[in-house]
Amino acid sequence: MTPFKRFFDFISAIVLGTVLLPVMIWVAILIAVRDGRPIFYVAERMRTPTEAFGLIKFRTMRASAGDSAGDSGVSGGHKSDRLTRTGKMLRRTRLDELPQILNVLKGDISLVGPRPPLRQYVERFPRLYAEVLKSRPGITGLATLYFHEHEEYLLSRCDGAEQTDRVYAARCVPRKAHIDLIYQRNRSFCYDWEIMLKTVFKRLR
Repeated sequence: MTPFKRFFDFISAIVLGTVLLPVMIWVAILIAVRDGRPIFYVAERMRTPTEAFGLIKFRTMRASAGDSAGDSGVSGGHKSDRLTRTGKMLRRTRLDELPQILNVLKGDISLVGPRPPLRQYVERFPRLYAEVLKSRPGITGLATLYFHEHEEYLLSRCDGAEQTDRVYAARCVPRKAHIDLIYQRNRSFCYDWEIMLKTVFKRLR
């Protein structure tokens, strides 16, 4: 990440955090009243092929045995019954990702870049992610814009953890990586702005 991109991310995160603070407070209260605690979920993700960090999200699922927050791993159709009523709304609008502004402030991620991957896929596809993670992961990115909805569709048809893993590894990882590498070859300040604006307008629509 260049010093200018880091500076832009930091200033933008402060501005966005200030503007969106009332929304985040409202979401936190909504989760606390409807679903109880914990309000947040911290998921391990990879910043580089060897460095992990805790990605902060609003909790959207009920806990299961051995999983205190319920959100860990790739979410397929087998997890749909664990989505809370509030969680469904948060995922549909992507408001569950607002706390990631804190990750931007910390320097874990950027505003724009590939979505931070799970450790298990980075270890399974080391050569692929060695290239993808040359870009700092982001809250949104080119693959988020053009593949996220299709990914959700593919995974929603999976009935169990094994099928979800198989479909994600075979049909999502390589396609997302291909799009992320297109971004990497063309990234610029203006391109980041274009992706951010398209993300906002897509969510509003």
